[in-house]
Amino acid sequence: MSENLDKSNINEAGKSKSSDSEQGLEDAVEVSDEALQKKIKSGSPSTQRVQRPHSSPPRFVTVEELLETAKGVTNMALAHEIVINGDFQIKPVELPEDSLEKRVKDIVHKAFWDCLSVQLSEVPPTYDRAIKLVGEIKETLLSFLLPGHTRLRNQITEVLDLDLIKQEAENGALDISKLAEFIIGMMGTLCAPVRDEEVKKLKDIKEIVPLFRAIFSALDLMKVDMANFAVSSIRPHLMQQSIEYERKQFQEFLEKQPNSLDFVTQWLQEATDDLMSQKYKNALPAAGGAAGSGDGPQLDPVAVQNYAYLKLLKWDHLHRPFPETVLMDHSRFQEFQLQLEQLTVLGAVLLVTFSMAAPGIASRADFAEKLKMIVKILLTDMHLPSFHLEDALTAVGRRSAWR
Repeated sequence: MSENLDKSNINEAGKSKSSDSEQGLEDAVEVSDEALQKKIKSGSPSTQRVQRPHSSPPRFVTVEELLETAKGVTNMALAHEIVINGDFQIKPVELPEDSLEKRVKDIVHKAFWDCLSVQLSEVPPTYDRAIKLVGEIKETLLSFLLPGHTRLRNQITEVLDLDLIKQEAENGALDISKLAEFIIGMMGTLCAPVRDEEVKKLKDIKEIVPLFRAIFSALDLMKVDMANFAVSSIRPHLMQQSIEYERKQFQEFLEKQPNSLDFVTQWLQEATDDLMSQKYKNALPAAGGAAGSGDGPQLDPVAVQNYAYLKLLKWDHLHRPFPETVLMDHSRFQEFQLQLEQLTVLGAVLLVTFSMAAPGIASRADFAEKLKMIVKILLTDMHLPSFHLEDALTAVGRRSAWR
């Protein structure tokens, strides 16, 4: 390599050109789609459209419209997660060890690398597959560069010239080890500091086929790093435009599917009815029990919205579909509901314990903290079907008495 580029300069240049990183974000959408959808819809039977309220009749859509809508919803969900979750990062997809998909993937990869090994073992060696791999590596390295990295781009294009490599292979003058050495050096220049050790280990691999496999594994990790860099770069811009963007996406979705907000309508209508019922009950005693002839009590839209969000903290996720406009935060509301239930039980236990305990015990400075710690540990799995609150409270009583 004829050029030593400081990695910190690369990172600073990347931050100043966040718009050029949007391509990395687009590449990351496909990687993160499955993981993101699982997180949004995990443990949510509410996606089953049961008890749909009556509204406009469904409109038939084409497959193209359906795919376009699904893509728009996926992009909106990804943008929403990036804005809301400051720690959001794209992670490599790890298939379960005993899954069919992983077994098929391992078989296909093994067959490919075995064929490459056979070609390179021939006399003279056949470099067709190896040259294709070099071409893929070249395109990957070029995708990591920013527009200002002209010298690096020229260097990669010059050394990894596929036409020249093919001519050298035909004349028996191709040195794969030399190309691999250049590739490893360029990876060390472009990779994030966290990948330095993995890139250094590539230099210890002497056999060509295992070296190529290790190079592609390291490049996959570098792609994830680049996607996360793009996410961090684009987050400030998304935060400024997220409200308008989501409103526009919802409007487009509503135009294509007029009945796509039925559950939101039902949710807000229930909140309105509950508040109206409470206001009428409070208004009748004030009027001496007689029905007034004037207008009924008026509701503040903000109050209806706040009450509707409170209802989500007591939502029946097993039997009721979740409102569409908050579906992207479904998992968060489930976590809030679990925390609320734990705090309710914890507060009840503390109240009963302090009212029944002797003054000498209740006045101890560490008694409340120890009791809270014990109750939190026992309530860790309260969301599981096998959890029994009575058993947990009995255990709390025993531990408290023992202490």
